[in-house]
Amino acid sequence: MLRAAAGTGLLAATSPVAGCGRSGPDPRLTIGSGTRPGVYIRMAEVLADAWTERLDLTVRPEVLSTAGSVANMALLRSGRAQLAISQVDSTADYLATLSPDAPVAPRALARLYDDVTHVVVSQDAPYRRLADLRGARVSIGPAGSGYNTIARRLFDAAGIGVQGLGKIIELGLDEAPSALAVGDLDAFFWSGGVPTDGIVELAGVHPIRLIDLSDVLSRVRANSDVYTISTVPAATYRLPAPVSTLSVRNVLVATAAMPDDVAQMLVRTVFDEQPRLSAANPAAVTIDSRSAIGTQPIPLHPGAQAFYRATKGYSG
Repeated sequence: MLRAAAGTGLLAATSPVAGCGRSGPDPRLTIGSGTRPGVYIRMAEVLADAWTERLDLTVRPEVLSTAGSVANMALLRSGRAQLAISQVDSTADYLATLSPDAPVAPRALARLYDDVTHVVVSQDAPYRRLADLRGARVSIGPAGSGYNTIARRLFDAAGIGVQGLGKIIELGLDEAPSALAVGDLDAFFWSGGVPTDGIVELAGVHPIRLIDLSDVLSRVRANSDVYTISTVPAATYRLPAPVSTLSVRNVLVATAAMPDDVAQMLVRTVFDEQPRLSAANPAAVTIDSRSAIGTQPIPLHPGAQAFYRATKGYSG
């Protein structure tokens, strides 16, 4: 086990990382994740445990519970975190504000899985299209979340904007389902893996539907090619029928300042521990080394590039 000096960032040590063929710094790391019961924080907790074991770290990486992607990019900018899980659209928005060689610029380690936008309403509600929510009480997600941004873009595409809502509410997944069930909300947004535990739990006690977004998807995608069209099967949440919705890739990112050898070992652990990640949430089943390089427009970290080059055809 390494003995690391006190402080923040990548800390000095004198012994090699056990089993990694690496000597020098014992990385003390912080990762921005999300809110419970979402996929980000479950995945970050598993990764923190796996990195601690695989890299024989003195200090387990700190997992920060945050509002989501936008907040995580702010953590990278401030230096409070060296790693984050984020939607690729929010990451690209952040990258565009930086000079290409900024030390806090995001560099992708791997594409993890795709987030699917859920617009959840009660099953007996009259809302069928996004534009039907004009005048309704809608939670668009907390400020700092990636799906808050997506909700705003979708309402713009629907021609009503968030200004057309009766009441804009910013609840996370820890509060929105219960608010819908008791009638305090007409609809709420969520962007996450399918299935998302919090929505599965809601559907078990309160019948729901997801609003089909077919009529606005082409307009949103015309403005950004990071979005794709996805289908949520009816059986996922006991829905009356499958729905078409928006999906966006999630990426595990580090800062450009992270040493290449540290980044390479972190990526290797993602694939070595894929079964454990999948056990934590089914969304992680899609983690695959062949698709993991699909992080555009976020460039891969040089350490990640080295991993993928060295493990062509890597299967765990």
